[in-house]
Amino acid sequence: MPLLHAQHFRGVENLVFEWARAIDENRVEDICALLAPEGRYTVQSRFNADRKLPHALMDAHSPAQLRDRIRSMRLANIYEPQHYRHLVSGVQIVGGDVDSGLQVRSNFVVVRTMDLDGDMKLFAAGQCEDVVDVRGAEPRFARRHFKLDSRLVETLMVIPL
Repeated sequence: MPLLHAQHFRGVENLVFEWARAIDENRVEDICALLAPEGRYTVQSRFNADRKLPHALMDAHSPAQLRDRIRSMRLANIYEPQHYRHLVSGVQIVGGDVDSGLQVRSNFVVVRTMDLDGDMKLFAAGQCEDVVDVRGAEPRFARRHFKLDSRLVETLMVIPL
């Protein structure tokens, strides 16, 4: 592992894990602070991503846009209460530098539990391809890109992954 990557690995890994914990603990608003000021969050099927097709299930071009999406989830959307549990593995820094951001990838599985009946299902699985800005006091996502292995999501995706 290059020295730069080794120097930043623990901070990058903690950033990835904190994103998952914030959602799993119903602190979804906290993920906005994990994005850099110009950070982008995208959830897209691998099929579309591999073909460079623009369609995404969620695509926020800034923390403010993501914050609006979360606010509407809390106040306007009507959906059965549910919870996510993330399993994250294989966090790696695979390239980049301090100026352009570190390229990071990790694998994820999300289990969704419905609040009313306790039904649990594998909701999403895939790989994150992120760019992490390490120039500030704390690392932040310059880009968070979830690539879903499936082309389909069983039902409406209300909560960000």
